This record gives sequence, C-alpha cells and structure tokens, in this order.
Amino acid sequence: MDIVYASLRRKEPEDALPGEARAVVEILWAHALPDEALQHITARSESDRIHLLLYLLTPQHTDGPSGAVDTAHALIARGHHNSPLLKSRYHPPVR
Repeated sequence: MDIVYASLRRKEPEDALPGEARAVVEILWAHALPDEALQHITARSESDRIHLLLYLLTPQHTDGPSGAVDTAHALIARGHHNSPLLKSRYHPPVR
C-alpha cells in the first residue's frame, strides 16, 4: 500500500462548507480509474486548503518506484478538471 499526501489550495481563504471534505472525496472516487488501484481517501478541510491522503494498492510486479505520486496527481488533476466545485473553490493541482 502506498499513501500519498496532497492538498489543493483554495482560491480564497474561507471556512469549509459543511460536507465539503466528503464531497471532494466523492468527486475523486467518481473520477478514479480501475487501474489506479485506489483503496481509500481521507480529506480534511481548512480555511486555506483541503488536505488529502490517497491510499493506493502497490503493484506486485514493481521493482522500482511505484508511481503512486504520479497516479495521485493524475487523479486529482482529472477530478479538478471535471468538477465545477473543485474548479470554483480550488487552484489546479501542481507538482
């Protein structure tokens, strides 16, 4: 299992809306692809950002780095690109 920390910065600092962290998790699940092997997501909102932990199943056949950071970034970028909520409240993800 690989665990990747990421965050999205808010466009404007403000209090988190009720259920916002849950909504972000649901958006990411909706955009996850089967080959990304996503197992779990946790999120915590703060006034300036949302913190994310993505739990990804490590491929069994990997001899080198797992690519989990690349996978997590691709998932978050895809979710941001396709979600009106993420686009309106958060800056795009950067590496």
